[in-house]
Amino acid sequence: MEALEMLYTRRSIKGYTDAMPPQELIDQVTKAGTTAPTGMGMQSPVIVVVKNKALRDELATLNADVLGTASDPFYRAPVIIVVLAARSRNTYLYDGSLVIGNMLNAAHALGLGACWIHRAREVFASERGRQLLAEWGLSDDYEGIGHVALGYAAVDPKPAKPRKPDYVRVIE
Repeated sequence: MEALEMLYTRRSIKGYTDAMPPQELIDQVTKAGTTAPTGMGMQSPVIVVVKNKALRDELATLNADVLGTASDPFYRAPVIIVVLAARSRNTYLYDGSLVIGNMLNAAHALGLGACWIHRAREVFASERGRQLLAEWGLSDDYEGIGHVALGYAAVDPKPAKPRKPDYVRVIE
């Protein structure tokens, strides 16, 4: 897929099949995340791939609790990629956001569906979230930036909304 066409056609997928993508594709998605620019090249983010169904379901429950719902905020995606970044870097939020953006675009280019799911900050600020950080060898300095729901689309994405007319302003 040509790069610009891929960027123009990427959409958030909000429904997934149960099929687990091959590790090779997951690795390509996460590699794209590692190539995102970061402040001063410090690479503050950490990418955690969750394929374990029990842990994936626990993360979904923690996220749903923040949202105040019992539904699956990950739209049944079989893979959840958690992006965390060290608050000690002043660009951590931007760094993690760019990592997520790269992975969303890579997933689309590879024929996978993906969606940025918020509330990672709240999930990993919780007692259980801090326990998970410790289990993963990460300090409390890490903040959840976002989750990427990843898998094969079970639904067609909604069409893009028209772009607002004043989105781009050119000053000459």
